[in-house]
Amino acid sequence: MELIVGNKRIVPMATRRIAGGIEAELAGEALTSVLDATFGGGVSIEVLGGDLDRCPMDVADIRMHGAATTVTFLSAAQALRLN
Repeated sequence: MELIVGNKRIVPMATRRIAGGIEAELAGEALTSVLDATFGGGVSIEVLGGDLDRCPMDVADIRMHGAATTVTFLSAAQALRLN
């Protein structure tokens, strides 16, 4: 499973499927790309592969630990239901 952030393909160090989305362990340029897209706006984030293929995602949570960061992505439809 990969992430498409704008026009970049991001390969997470690890992913885990959760209800309504995924958790991805990111570091380095992969994390920077997601953070820029999240806080800079105007750039879409989608999952590539699996049952969420081409599904627009929203960042729901960011947890830092050691040299990596776990980012929780929820499908855009799921994120709207939580608001």
